[in-house]
Amino acid sequence: MSSSHLLARMLQWTRPWSQALLDLVFPPRCAGCGRSGAWLCPECQNAIRPVPPPLCERCGRPNGRSGLCALCQHEPPSLSAIRSAALFEGPLRPAIHALKYKGRRHLAEPLGQLMAQAWPRALFQGDCLVPVPLHPSRERERGYNQARLLAEALGRQIGLPVIAQAVRRQRATQPQVHLNAQERRVNVADAFVAGPTPLPGRRPVLIDDVCTTSATLSACAQVLWTSGAEQVWAYTLARAAWDPQRPHLLPDAPTPC
Repeated sequence: MSSSHLLARMLQWTRPWSQALLDLVFPPRCAGCGRSGAWLCPECQNAIRPVPPPLCERCGRPNGRSGLCALCQHEPPSLSAIRSAALFEGPLRPAIHALKYKGRRHLAEPLGQLMAQAWPRALFQGDCLVPVPLHPSRERERGYNQARLLAEALGRQIGLPVIAQAVRRQRATQPQVHLNAQERRVNVADAFVAGPTPLPGRRPVLIDDVCTTSATLSACAQVLWTSGAEQVWAYTLARAAWDPQRPHLLPDAPTPC
């Protein structure tokens, strides 16, 4: 066994013990309510609301009726379907902020479990998970890509591989949070290109933290379609409220897609 493999094996053996020691010295605090004992306590997990049906069959937005919403009838996203595990509100909002901006990467595990519990098995026929990439400069600044952490946690639960090199972000974009739908599409236009691992004939599921207008997901999907993907779905942890009649009034979301 090489020294690098031996070191990796040793780290794998010792990680649970080191984490247990850290939890003893610095007890986990719930990202939703601040109480000690868990990174996301059972009470806050129970307070997280799923996206209420009926949903638009394509974009997954609460629609009030079955079928396609008015937006998808006019200009559907370039995806087979989009779904989200829960609404971007209540305890889930500070938990996503903590994961994304405060270095609380351990939250990816309970949040990934939440995604696994809501995984739309009857709809998605995906064979791999593709996290939405950050620009390299943003990932270096943050130290990780929260979408990849969520994809890895979800993949362990549902048994699908994560392919992180299928899509690459070639251009840094401005934060989407204060942009309307059209501005978001322009902002991410040509921001993504195929990565070194193309997926011809595959059925990838794009993974991200929050979906609002689906501009980022659609831009990534176009790359996967061009690379020869057979189907492209998207699944996010949260769905942010968005009123198409008042597109400038977007929620204070952590750079949603």
